[in-house]
Amino acid sequence: MVDYLLSVGGFSVLSLLAIVWLSVRPRAAAPRRWLVAIVIFYTVASIRVFPWVLSRPLLFGFHQFAAGDVPGDRTAIVLLGSGSFTVHGHDEQMGVIDPAGAARVLEAVHVYHVLGSPWIISSGGAAGGFQTEPSAATMRVALVQLGVPADRIVLESGSVNTHDEAVLVAPMLRALQADGVVLVTSDIHMRRSLATFRSAGIAPVPAIAPDPFNSESRIRAFIPTIDGLRFTSAVVHEYMGLVYYSLRGWIRFSP
Repeated sequence: MVDYLLSVGGFSVLSLLAIVWLSVRPRAAAPRRWLVAIVIFYTVASIRVFPWVLSRPLLFGFHQFAAGDVPGDRTAIVLLGSGSFTVHGHDEQMGVIDPAGAARVLEAVHVYHVLGSPWIISSGGAAGGFQTEPSAATMRVALVQLGVPADRIVLESGSVNTHDEAVLVAPMLRALQADGVVLVTSDIHMRRSLATFRSAGIAPVPAIAPDPFNSESRIRAFIPTIDGLRFTSAVVHEYMGLVYYSLRGWIRFSP
């Protein structure tokens, strides 16, 4: 629900309701104030620098991954799925990962080369809607295209959220006899992911995927954009996820 409200669709619906309210009560001040508040809120929410500031506590304490961070010799990389969608042609279909997913794949490949040739567990199911191919399978294609041997990739394609991923990946890590685990995901998603995997009995080392929009012009961070609104939605989603996972008992912050 929150993801929809912090979108172009949410802005359109709320603005339309305000316009209808204003047409019914053209002289009332309340609908005018409501319409102004909507415009100001979505303008601020779509300026990337504001959610960037809001996201800083989620990143506190993390550093760039290094080979010395991983204990043990038999290491597995767990690559968490991101949003993807499936494009359908006349006879074939093709899964496409979103920018966050692409950044995670690139980080996983980087870690793979740093560590030698560890296992990679590509994790993530199909979320429905435009996505009919699991994220795990879509990311596997990208991993192979970037030089990771297909026989070093294991798929976990049954999960629908981070909690599912931790629960389903845990026995896979035991089967691989991994004594070291590197968790790859986006920066704002890492804190909740680490706590969720710890709750499942796994103590991973974080490897944060770089922000896929770092290469954009800095000017775009100070003007309203669709990407800025999506970033606000993602940050709010993470804070709400931390609260929800805490209430469900799905996270543990201490190692």
